[in-house]
Amino acid sequence: MEVLVTGATGFVGSKLVPALVSAGHRVTVLVRDAARYNPPEGVTVHEGDVLDRESFEDALTDVEAGYYLIHSMGSGTGFEERDRTAAKNFAEAASAAGLDRVIYLSGLGVGADDLSPHLRSRREVEQVLSRGTYELTVLRAAIIVGKQSTSFRMVRQLSSRLPVMVTPRWVSTRVQPIAIRDVIAYLVGVLAVSDTAGNTYEIGGPEVLTYREMLVETGRLVTGRRPIILPVPVLTPRLSAHWVALVTDVPTSISSPLIEGMTTDVVVTDDSIREAVPIELTPFQTAVKRALEEDGDD
Repeated sequence: MEVLVTGATGFVGSKLVPALVSAGHRVTVLVRDAARYNPPEGVTVHEGDVLDRESFEDALTDVEAGYYLIHSMGSGTGFEERDRTAAKNFAEAASAAGLDRVIYLSGLGVGADDLSPHLRSRREVEQVLSRGTYELTVLRAAIIVGKQSTSFRMVRQLSSRLPVMVTPRWVSTRVQPIAIRDVIAYLVGVLAVSDTAGNTYEIGGPEVLTYREMLVETGRLVTGRRPIILPVPVLTPRLSAHWVALVTDVPTSISSPLIEGMTTDVVVTDDSIREAVPIELTPFQTAVKRALEEDGDD
């Protein structure tokens, strides 16, 4: 199949492109700076920006399916408007080009009233993309465990740099982390299963954990010791973001919207993806070990 991947230089996209090639697809990628992208053999590279529709329309020529892996959270305030505009441009261009399918990786969360601005923006992008003439498949994930994952990087650095942590209340929030390997398997898998077209799925790993449990287990695997965690009620999400910025290399502009999403549970409530695309899920401990091994390869 002729496939376009947007966000090919990102955490997920950089692993999805070679997986699609291995699955036998003919892959085109859309990147903002082609000179800084080293494509796998056989991959066609187009330079463009989804915020400028005319710059990327040619990349959609003869494409049958597109992966939308773009979000603007890391670019500071106003990311909601940028995400809205980018999704609208892509939906219109993909419809005009006659794509059959679009696959979007979104965020897992509860009802709309309890979503953080970050997750509300992901939901809005779902709605914008759903207006296209193609069939949209949405995969919603919580924390993705992998070396380049910003959320996991926060967990890894906090757990390894602080033997004793005075933490916000969100350490008791439940979450269902998923290994990057499993995310890629689902993204590739839904393209091969036509029945997934037009549907929304929740994806998660085999375990539901609290952030406290994630911190403790990650700290044990990184340092050989379990960090001591002392939750306190006075650390607001805003203060938490500054605290995280002091201890980790994740800037406040990125940690703040992520932390706002950590105050509510993000757990799979519909596991129908397990029947549609059956894969063997990776345990959290194994996913962390793989991420650490990859980190050690640098």
